[in-house]
Amino acid sequence: MSNTLNEKRYLKELEKEMSIDSVTGQYHELQAYLKKEVEDLGFKTIELHKGGLIIEAGGKGNPLLITAHGDTIGMMVRHINDDGTIKVCKVGGLYAYHTERENVRIHTRNGKVITGCVQRKNASVHVTEDELDKEVANFDKNSFVVVDEDVKSADDVRTLGIEIGDYVAMDPRFTVSNGYIKSHFIDDKAQVAILMELLHDIKDKKITLKRKVYLYISFYEEIGHGGSMIPEDVKDFLAVDIACIGPEQTSTEKKVSIFCKDSRFPYNLDMTRELEECARKAKADYVPDIFTPHYGTDADPALTAGYDIRHAAIGPGVRASHGYERTHLDAIKATYKLLAAYLQ
Repeated sequence: MSNTLNEKRYLKELEKEMSIDSVTGQYHELQAYLKKEVEDLGFKTIELHKGGLIIEAGGKGNPLLITAHGDTIGMMVRHINDDGTIKVCKVGGLYAYHTERENVRIHTRNGKVITGCVQRKNASVHVTEDELDKEVANFDKNSFVVVDEDVKSADDVRTLGIEIGDYVAMDPRFTVSNGYIKSHFIDDKAQVAILMELLHDIKDKKITLKRKVYLYISFYEEIGHGGSMIPEDVKDFLAVDIACIGPEQTSTEKKVSIFCKDSRFPYNLDMTRELEECARKAKADYVPDIFTPHYGTDADPALTAGYDIRHAAIGPGVRASHGYERTHLDAIKATYKLLAAYLQ
């Protein structure tokens, strides 16, 4: 039985996924990339009409669905100001202060990508120190995108091909240092890359499936309906997502967390206990945790959609969720170890 993560291959895969912008709804490029990679490994895929990729990993009986989401938080062009700056609105649970001074890519309808950065109206300590101290970054009031082009009016911006509704994605700033992975969008691309590692080891027969397994890459988790459609024969639904670090949380950057409850529901008690027992047997370093008041996973919408399933969730401890996030390879390895053991 294999439960060891191929670290080099994993980081290469993660860096590639991070380089593909995929704000919720903007799924096409990442889904096409993952579909090709998965099919090259020899697995069948099903593309959802709304966007999403279901992978038939193999096995027979008592079907298990494991999900990680490929969509990220981001922005959309809301208004083009008369001076050529661009007002944006958030997509998903993004806060303006996490975007300040970040480089961005604007994806236009004609396929061009225009770069820029997020700034505040009063951004210079030398000129507007008082306003800088007292103002909180806010997309509706004082935070906007400036493009890396010579623009002085709304017409100049539109001449570039930028229009209302264009997606605006932040540069993830992916880096690895002393085992620490730092990047925007560890939520949840770090876990999508874990699922890709599972497929490699299933293909190489390092993992032998004891039941039928689907892997599901969803692209609408950040707005709440990624898991609302699943294959009809699924019995158990396991979400792999980030475990948020904060006050009164047991999650750490070095361990996998097994979720007991989130802001919506308790997770299925029997399935949660199975995962805990599996973690102990596999010697995966884990902690139990509860995430309230602003957290949910793709497993929750499947229950509200009426599916008669058990649901559970696990994931690596991640610092600064929805900001410039950080985790450690130890937590990624522990998550992989638990997943590999549970499949077997």
